[in-house]
Amino acid sequence: MGRQASTARPRFRSSRTRNFTESVIREMTRLAVMHGAVNLAQGFPDFAAPEEIKAAAREAISAEHNQYTITWGARNFRDAIAGHYSRRHGLDYDPEREITVVCGSTEAMIAALLATTDPGEEVIVFEPYYENYGPDTWLCGATRRLVRLHPPDWTFDPEELRRAFNSRTKAIIVTNPHNPAGKVFSRAELETISELCQEHDTLAITDEIYEHILYDGAVHIPIATLPGMRDRTILVNSLSKTFSVTGWRVGWMLAAPDLTDSIRKVHDFLTVNAAAPMQQAGVLALGLGEEFHAGLREHYRERRDFLLGALNGAGFRCFTPRGAYYIMADISGFGYPDDLSFARYLLESVGVAAVPGSSFFEDPRDGASLIRFCFCKKMETLRAAADRLSGAAGRR
Repeated sequence: MGRQASTARPRFRSSRTRNFTESVIREMTRLAVMHGAVNLAQGFPDFAAPEEIKAAAREAISAEHNQYTITWGARNFRDAIAGHYSRRHGLDYDPEREITVVCGSTEAMIAALLATTDPGEEVIVFEPYYENYGPDTWLCGATRRLVRLHPPDWTFDPEELRRAFNSRTKAIIVTNPHNPAGKVFSRAELETISELCQEHDTLAITDEIYEHILYDGAVHIPIATLPGMRDRTILVNSLSKTFSVTGWRVGWMLAAPDLTDSIRKVHDFLTVNAAAPMQQAGVLALGLGEEFHAGLREHYRERRDFLLGALNGAGFRCFTPRGAYYIMADISGFGYPDDLSFARYLLESVGVAAVPGSSFFEDPRDGASLIRFCFCKKMETLRAAADRLSGAAGRR
C-alpha cells in the first residue's frame, strides 16, 4: 500500500505525470485480492447486473453491433439519452449536436477538461474529491483551486467559494451526489454555484453518475436545470453505477453545441467510440421506468443502513450518506497515527479493504483521520465484513 517510486529514467518521463501516482482505490482492490480481504474499497458491485440488460448486450453482439459506431455514439442510444433527460428533468438536448457517448465518466471528465481548459487556467474542485480529478487537471496543465466541504453535512462556506473564483477560473467541478462524502447538493447550494459561474463566466462540469442512488428523501437536481446554466454546463453520466455494469465503460456528455464540438474532437482521438453492443443495451437500460429506480434506491438503502450499523458498532464514527454508495468514517478513536497505517491494519489483520481518506485530499494530513467504505455489495459480503470488523473494536 502507498506510493511506489518509478524505476523509469526521468528523461523518459513527461513532466505532466510526475505529480501523481497510481490510483489508491484500484491499488486497494489488488491488495484485497492478495490478502484475501473483503473488498469494501473499490466501488463496483459483486452481484449480478440486471438480466434484461445483459440479454440486450448479448443480442446486440449476435446482431453484429460489433464494429465502430459513429464516433459520438449510436444514434438510437443518443436518442435514448435525450429521452431520459427530457422525461426526468425537463432538459431537452439535441442528439445530433449536444450529446457525446464516451468510454465511461472517467473519459468524460478528462475529455471535458482537455476540450475547455488551457495551461495556467484554474479549475475549482470541492475537497474531499474523487481522486481522478487531481491527475485530470495536471494532465491539462490547469491548476486546482480547492474549496472544503465541512462534515458532518459536508457543507461549503459560500464566502470561501466566492474567494476561489477569479479571472483565471475556467470551470468548477461539481460531483452530485458526491463521491466520497455521499453529499447531495441542495437547490440553495446549486444556486450559489450557479450565480458565481454566471458572474465570472465560468463553466460547471458536473459528474452526476450517482443521480439515481439517493436516500432519506434527497432529490437530485442537475445544475443545468437552473436559469442561465444549461449552456455553461457539461453534464457527465454513465451506465456504470445505476445499472451495475462498471466494466462496460459507456458514458455520455451533454453540452451546448460549441462545447460539444470541442469535446467530440478530443473524444475522437482519445478512444474513437464506446463499445458498440453495450450502447445498444443502454437503449434498453435507459428505458427502464421508475419501478426500477425505486428498487435500486431500496436495494442500496438496506445495504447502507446495515453497514452503518456494523461500523458504528465497531467503534467508527460514520457520516451518513444521502447519495452514492460510500460511507466516510472517522477513525480517530482507534489510536492509529494516520489513515494509511489504519487501512493497512484493516487489510492485513482484520481482512477488510477500505480506502485511506488521504486519497481524497491534496494535503494527506487533512484526510488522516478518515477512511472510506463502499456498500455496493451482496448482503453476504457485507455480513462477512461486519463479522471481521466486529473484532476490530476489541483490538483497539
